[in-house]
Amino acid sequence: MGEVILTMKDIDKTFPGVHALDHVNFELEKGEVHALMGENGAGKSTLMKVLTGIYTKDSGSIIYEGREVEFHNTHDAQEAGIVIVHQELNMVGDLTVAQNIFIGREFMKGFMIDDRKMIEESRKLFDELHISIDPKARMSDLTVGKQQMCEIAKAISHKAKVIIFDEPSAALTEKEIEDLFAIIRDLRKQNLGIIYISHRMDEIKVITDRVTVMRDGTYVGTLITNDCTKEDIINMMVGRVIYEEPKTHSMVPADAPVVLKVDHLNAGKMVQDVSFELRKGEILGFSGLMGAGRTETARALFGADPKTSGDIYINGQKVEINSPRDAVKHGIGYLSEDRKRYGIVVQKTITENSTLATLEKYMAGLFINKAAEKAVTEQYIKELDTKTPSADQLVVNLSGGNQQKVVIAKWLVRNCDILIFDEPTRGIDVGAKNEIYKLMNRLASEGKSIIMISSEMTEILRMSDRIVVMCEGKKTGEIPIEEATQEAIMDKATRDIA
Repeated sequence: MGEVILTMKDIDKTFPGVHALDHVNFELEKGEVHALMGENGAGKSTLMKVLTGIYTKDSGSIIYEGREVEFHNTHDAQEAGIVIVHQELNMVGDLTVAQNIFIGREFMKGFMIDDRKMIEESRKLFDELHISIDPKARMSDLTVGKQQMCEIAKAISHKAKVIIFDEPSAALTEKEIEDLFAIIRDLRKQNLGIIYISHRMDEIKVITDRVTVMRDGTYVGTLITNDCTKEDIINMMVGRVIYEEPKTHSMVPADAPVVLKVDHLNAGKMVQDVSFELRKGEILGFSGLMGAGRTETARALFGADPKTSGDIYINGQKVEINSPRDAVKHGIGYLSEDRKRYGIVVQKTITENSTLATLEKYMAGLFINKAAEKAVTEQYIKELDTKTPSADQLVVNLSGGNQQKVVIAKWLVRNCDILIFDEPTRGIDVGAKNEIYKLMNRLASEGKSIIMISSEMTEILRMSDRIVVMCEGKKTGEIPIEEATQEAIMDKATRDIA
């Protein structure tokens, strides 16, 4: 046993209509990577927000470095050496990468901010992380994955004694995750305490020393990672066993009609001459490393970004899609990887978000049929097992995974025939993932056609009937699921077009 640096005892926190934390306990040692696990809504992020001063606890005690503390804001926590890397990005889009990393702690040259020094120090951080990001780039121009890496660099830039990683790998590639783990191991050798929140079971077994599990705002127990199985952790999280098996054969009939054909699509550097077909009832997986052009292809297809050339056919008919409105009109729904920017309005209710794409259906003259709106919303709350006190709850008050379910509900209410799911389970726990997988399979069996973009190899292999692989904006191959292996996918994801 190492020296205990942090003890949280009997922490209690209530929000209107939600008992978020019910006398929760947690302990962290120096030089330890301690996983904090639980389904979405279990209270993990809330517990960490109490620790770092974002929320004020109702009762309980926090002992840090041998004395009782209570931080009133994140600045107080950072000054004490406790830093959090949030699941949801907290960067300022109009500032540069370097300005974001050192915001509030700018290097000064006399009375002027020393931008050159901030750029230099940012480069050192990125070299340590083994990633290539221009410190002078504007934050809003980066992908979600690279923005997340900037969050990690910002946390490491603090002289921290405790670092909390809240889903740090959710938007990262396998190579970026390996680099992240190398950094975490180095921090552990420096005797830092690391709290690691993740839903990825394989990561937990690789990187952590102990696992604490929460369920419905309560403390379930703590296990030594090497002494437990993945099934032990899952059972503690959800109270049931979940089996994950890769798909061994396509579920699509050989004579299934082509519902979508994309022919020589071009849209800037990241979409170069991309062609593919999608069949009725098919789940077509899109795989590739970060920056491969998968999301850019989806956005060009959906009309969110302008295409420079190429043709799109739906059910054999050539269509013009120049805007998301055109795409929706032709029966295409798009679940973005960045749900807060493109998927939901967080200050609106679940009901208002669920009917956002179909509002005209619920209009009665100048008025909205609130009863019909609420009925369909409650149907999908039940179907997706969204954890909320009611359909009137503001989306901002939901956990990340439950926010994702609201976005999915929006397109299910719209009843689109073609669904683009971009990282559909990003930041979602194993129980909720399983529910979404079952839902996607059910939709496909009912004749819906799905394009699924995923950075998780296990997800691609479990869900896809066929896999399109991309690299640097180009399609580098197609693999039937019967022939798909991680090695075959990675081979095509790391080489130029043949």
